[in-house]
Amino acid sequence: MSATIIRNGRVIDPANKRNEIADIYIADGKIVDSKSAIRNPKSEAEEVDARRLIVAPGLIDMHVHLREPGFSHKETIESGARAAAAGGFTTVVCMPNTSPVPDNPSTIAWIEDRAAATACVNVLPTGAISKNVAGEELAPIGSLAQAGVVAITDDGHCIQNHELMRRAVEYARMVGVPLLDHCQDYNLVGNGVVHEGYWSTLLGLPGWPAAGEEAIVMRNILLAELCDHHIHCQHVSTAGSVRLLREARARGVKISGEICPHHIALTDDAIQSFDTNYKVNPPLRSEKDVDALLEGIADETVSILCSDHAPHAHFEKEVEFDVAPFGIIGLETELGLFINLLVHKHRKIDIARLIAMYTVEPARLLKLDAGTLSVGARADVTLINPELEWTVKVDQFHSASRNSPFDGWELKGRAVHTIVDGKTVWKF
Repeated sequence: MSATIIRNGRVIDPANKRNEIADIYIADGKIVDSKSAIRNPKSEAEEVDARRLIVAPGLIDMHVHLREPGFSHKETIESGARAAAAGGFTTVVCMPNTSPVPDNPSTIAWIEDRAAATACVNVLPTGAISKNVAGEELAPIGSLAQAGVVAITDDGHCIQNHELMRRAVEYARMVGVPLLDHCQDYNLVGNGVVHEGYWSTLLGLPGWPAAGEEAIVMRNILLAELCDHHIHCQHVSTAGSVRLLREARARGVKISGEICPHHIALTDDAIQSFDTNYKVNPPLRSEKDVDALLEGIADETVSILCSDHAPHAHFEKEVEFDVAPFGIIGLETELGLFINLLVHKHRKIDIARLIAMYTVEPARLLKLDAGTLSVGARADVTLINPELEWTVKVDQFHSASRNSPFDGWELKGRAVHTIVDGKTVWKF
């Protein structure tokens, strides 16, 4: 019997409304009560001193690109899982823009087998909404659900055919999985690569209007209401999107949204350097949009935090700005950025709400047996030092890629110990 006792930490477990100084007992990969932990006198418990630390349920990042199969020069399931552990995450949900696309049960099985063999954290696959994420023909959503996907999405692509999207939502409702959508109206966005505004005009870069996101957010609200099923809007970035979500959620529509750290840490003035590490999809927005995102987090209009971890090889980003791929890595910086910005700098939420947005909220949306420290739950635990000051050093990352704009940033707050199934997988 393997046992661990986490002593004297501030236990924050939003699923059980716990926020107290307490000990957490782990035995054979499960959370147990104190009596169960000492029932076997022959077991030797490892003790972890968690004084001045927060003991939280294992954090969940529900928007990650692990690039396998097909693009292992960018990232692998193994390296991405190591990066997740170093960021404090015990569960990640991987997106389907791989090669081959996971639009069939056999590719889902390959991802699950690969994760079981190489990943140090829990890796949960999503299935594609459409075949080959081409937006033309539905993937076998029922078969994907049977294969174990936790959601369906064409992330990286957006279905433009509203009738096809409606049928996808109806099938998702029948099989009981949420639908996650990358909100991008191709006709409005065109060849845009940066936020349409002052800097796009000054720099001569093709602009991407906020309406290009908001039109699809509105489409999704209408379909969620029509089909009575949950649609989740990925990487929300504009003031208009927040306003639309706020109004719809107030009416009880089954709609939600997530925010990535770069969309509140940076604005579009960062692109004046033409550094392709600032090129993301959707693009960095204006200060007005950032303010609206912060308010959306504060009033719980936006319920989930995530990274949109999107690794690219160095040679892929070392090209002209308008032809470089979109995306930055985020697993190892997102928690520090969010604690620094939301809790310390802007004081929009407290640390308990931040943890809820990484645990109980994604677990509820995806119907996961995770995100809690309840007795009997899997012992996935993240220890966080919210006061720890540290410097981002990209060359020390566990990810296989280095495309981050945050190298050298001074942050306050980070994970210091990650436990998966009762075993330490990373320690600061």
